[in-house]
Amino acid sequence: MFEVREKPDMVERAMLVGFCFDKREEPETQKLLLELEELVDTLGIGVVGMELVRVRDKNKGYICGTGKVDELVELAKQRECDCIVIDNELSPMQQRNWEGIADMTVIDREEVILDIFAQRARTREARLQVDLARMQYALPRMARMWGHLDREGGGGTGGGGGGAARGMGEQQIEIDRRLARKRISKLKSDLEDVRKQRATQRKDRQRSDTATAAVVGYTNAGKSTLLNRLADSDIMEADMLFATLDPTTRRIELEDGQALLISDTVGFVRNLPHRLVESFKATLEEALLADFLVHVLDSSSEEIFDHFETTKRVLGELNADDKPTIIVLNKIDKVEDPAILTGLRNHFEGALEVSALKDLGIPELRAKFTELLAGRVCRLSYRVPQARGDISGLIHSQGKVLSTDYEGNDILYSAVIPNELQGRLKEFEMSSEDSVE
Repeated sequence: MFEVREKPDMVERAMLVGFCFDKREEPETQKLLLELEELVDTLGIGVVGMELVRVRDKNKGYICGTGKVDELVELAKQRECDCIVIDNELSPMQQRNWEGIADMTVIDREEVILDIFAQRARTREARLQVDLARMQYALPRMARMWGHLDREGGGGTGGGGGGAARGMGEQQIEIDRRLARKRISKLKSDLEDVRKQRATQRKDRQRSDTATAAVVGYTNAGKSTLLNRLADSDIMEADMLFATLDPTTRRIELEDGQALLISDTVGFVRNLPHRLVESFKATLEEALLADFLVHVLDSSSEEIFDHFETTKRVLGELNADDKPTIIVLNKIDKVEDPAILTGLRNHFEGALEVSALKDLGIPELRAKFTELLAGRVCRLSYRVPQARGDISGLIHSQGKVLSTDYEGNDILYSAVIPNELQGRLKEFEMSSEDSVE
């Protein structure tokens, strides 16, 4: 069975390298290196040094010149590293060239993120998505990943892939690539089945006309903690990158009686590999199809403005950037400088200030949901004969009953109902003078 090779467990010490090609890019490259440090630390690999390298002319074989490669490799060896992590995207050829000189594991930002996702995936859907992204990443890199690639089979019933798998004179690399492509096709098919299941679930929601919202934002902004406070649930929440990979939906009831289905989504990150955006569309469809978005920002982060733009950019790739959006400044209790707070309020005008961890600002956020969805419901009074249990059941199942009274053989309801239901209940509607108080 074809398997993606796992990196050896002895990878414990890494040196990070970021290349920039314009002096004006150095501050941004430095920020990305610091974020890469968090990503690598999430994998449990210690970072023993970071190097920012300015390159005048990009080298197709290594990104930088071979002299600089030798210098960086020597520095990594002096620091007793067993891994070099390059923040820039490495082509398969560049990765092989670096490892050939360094004689140690060399990976790029994308592989780091893929490995984190592989650790975090829990549900079948998330595992399928991660496996697909990893296989697509690994396929052109197979020459790096196997030590037996130059071995040829002699046909018949030889070892390796076996007689049924290997043709006459077929190299092991060709067998592995063929198996990899077959595996990718199977993963895509399985994911399509998952999408169909989710589409069915979504139709069920639409039939009940329940409003939907998606919580989006940069990784580690506190999205899961916020959803837990809103729904009084127990979704995994942790101070780590990509704590949530699996889509989670919770039902909450708003103050006006209507229900809201609110979903958590995977956190975004700068330079998120495009193949991950593609692979995780089934998860991110919650953002694409929601009635509105809740964009959560870590107000204590120095990179809050960059994180905001990154999330907007990814939403743009999903064609979900034009949806009604509530901006939430989370972790507001950590902002102690009044000047910073003033700056945030000026930049994110109308944003709600919240501390999900300390349960601050949650009532105001729920009120904002109610305000945003106010046009979907109306408050009316009804007189329903007790014999019409079907009508009473409809009011109870699709609306929120605020009060119930009895008069003769009739039941008097005061209820909040969806606008779509108003026509069906028109004959039972009471005039304003007779309405139930």
